[in-house]
Amino acid sequence: MKLTVNEIYQSVQGESTWAGLPCVFVRLTFCDLRCTYCDTEYAFYEGKKMPLDEIVAAVRLFGCPLVEVTGGEPLLQPACVPLLAMLCEAGFTVLLETSGAHDISAVDPRVHRIMDLKTPSSGECARNLYTNIARLTDRDEVKFVLGSREDYEWARVMMHDHGLASKVRAVLFSPVFGKIAPSDIVAWMLEDQLPARFQLQMHKFIWEPKARGV
Repeated sequence: MKLTVNEIYQSVQGESTWAGLPCVFVRLTFCDLRCTYCDTEYAFYEGKKMPLDEIVAAVRLFGCPLVEVTGGEPLLQPACVPLLAMLCEAGFTVLLETSGAHDISAVDPRVHRIMDLKTPSSGECARNLYTNIARLTDRDEVKFVLGSREDYEWARVMMHDHGLASKVRAVLFSPVFGKIAPSDIVAWMLEDQLPARFQLQMHKFIWEPKARGV
C-alpha cells in the first residue's frame, strides 16, 4: 500500500493547541477543494509514491514524538487511514489536519483530528460534511479560517448551534494571512465573550510567509 507524499519535514507546530512544539509533518499530495486563501497549492499535484512503512521509517529518523499528517487533503487518499493507525502503533502522538469535506469516521480514535470547517469566503462552504460534527470528540479541534466579518458571524453561529465549545478540545479562530486584521477578530471575540481560541499561523512569522518545508 502506498501514498503520494509531497514532503516530510520537521518544524515547530504553527497552529492548534499544539502550537510551538517540535513536530514532524507528513504532507500528502492532492486536494479536491480550491479555497480562495489556499497557501499550499504546491501540494495539489507534486509528490512521489511511498510505501507506508517507508513513511513511518522516515518519520522515525527525526526522533520527534509529535507528527502531523496534512495536505492537500490527506483523507482524499484511502491509504491515509492505515498510515495514521501505523503511526499510533509506533508510539507517536498523531495529529490529522483535514478540511472536513471527507468522512472522518474511519480515522483511528487515538488520532487528534483538527478539522477545518470552511467559511463563506473560502468559496468551499458548500463542501462541509456536517455529519462529521457528530463524530468529533474531546480529543479533536475545529478550526475556522476567517477572512471577513461574515465569516466570523457564520463561525459564531456554527459554534452555538452545534455546541462545539463543550464538544471538542478547542475551537480555533484563525485569520486569513494578510487579508483581515487579527485585532478585529480578537475584538469581536471579546465583545461576544466567545469560548474560542484565537491563533496566528506562527510559522508565517518565524519564516517568510511563502516558505516551504517549515
